[in-house]
Amino acid sequence: MAAQRRGPGTVHPARPGPRPGDPPASRTAQHRPVLPAVRRGCRKRAVPLDYALVLQVVETEDAEHNAYERLSHDGRADGVFLTDLQLGDRRPALTDRLGLAALIIGPDQPDSPVPAIGVDDAEGVRRAVEHLHALGHRRIGHVSGAEGYVHAEARRRAWTTALADAQLPEGPLEAGDFTGAGGARATHALLDLPEPPTAILYANDLMAIAGIAAATGRGLSVPGDLSVVGFDDIPLAEYIAPPLSTVRQDVIAWGRAAARQLVSLTQGHPFQAPALPPVEFVARASTAPPAR
Repeated sequence: MAAQRRGPGTVHPARPGPRPGDPPASRTAQHRPVLPAVRRGCRKRAVPLDYALVLQVVETEDAEHNAYERLSHDGRADGVFLTDLQLGDRRPALTDRLGLAALIIGPDQPDSPVPAIGVDDAEGVRRAVEHLHALGHRRIGHVSGAEGYVHAEARRRAWTTALADAQLPEGPLEAGDFTGAGGARATHALLDLPEPPTAILYANDLMAIAGIAAATGRGLSVPGDLSVVGFDDIPLAEYIAPPLSTVRQDVIAWGRAAARQLVSLTQGHPFQAPALPPVEFVARASTAPPAR
């Protein structure tokens, strides 16, 4: 996404979703259902300030970097949002070198030349683990997001820390990829363990919903045999059977704050971290005390 004063359209270079054979690091926002809501929030704030918000899809990382070069050279963008950061991501350094105002939508990055705005993933994960622990669960597994992504790693670390803080044993971990297929595969792997978890915390709702289908397809009851928790509270979460317990983020407010900060950066003002609404844990019918 990019912000530009009204006029000819400009773009945010974004790579499309995963295709068969793609490496994990190439998975993108198409498999993060919260990002359209973040974009809506950005647009709601940018339009009254006389800025447009535009999106471009590119096929590869090199094409994305080339697009930033063109945006800077042609002066077609006042600023850009950087989403779905990967470990060792080169985009913050690139936009800084190009003199292109940029804002990371996601966890703060130490030593990054680009500021970041995002909710506290760790607090959301902590609340989810506390909820499961209060129900009596001790074997709490985790299906992580795509390897190489900063927010996936942040949620995995938060899960490990939350278990330790609750004095719970280290739970089983299975890598997913933020997709339904990846969530189902990881769920089967966890349930095939000699001592499977009684609860699974997923790095996003899409994988959690697929996990419920995988568990019930094996004849298990959710939450009777397995409690399931997601992350993001996408619109579908409360309508599945059973309704999904999950971590809610006010992504519209997140997007509005991001747009306000990026416009401020394009005008030469220093970054000021905004106060965002705290995450909430939403308890629904997919969690219950363990049966065993």
